[in-house]
Amino acid sequence: IEFIESYYYNKLEFTRFSSSVGKYVGFTEYGVRNAEYWNNDASFLSGAKAQKEGYCLHNIQNWYNNM
Repeated sequence: IEFIESYYYNKLEFTRFSSSVGKYVGFTEYGVRNAEYWNNDASFLSGAKAQKEGYCLHNIQNWYNNM
């Protein structure tokens, strides 16, 4: 299971968090600045990492039961 949080502007993805990478990655100049800022904030980064357990793992059983 992988948690992905992407940020877009004008249909262009500029920043993404992936739980398999464990950090934010920027794809544009603006996105790189955001990623550096968010990766250097330990509380923000740990909150993003916790989303996998709080959202994905919590809801996976519901998805499997409805299939």
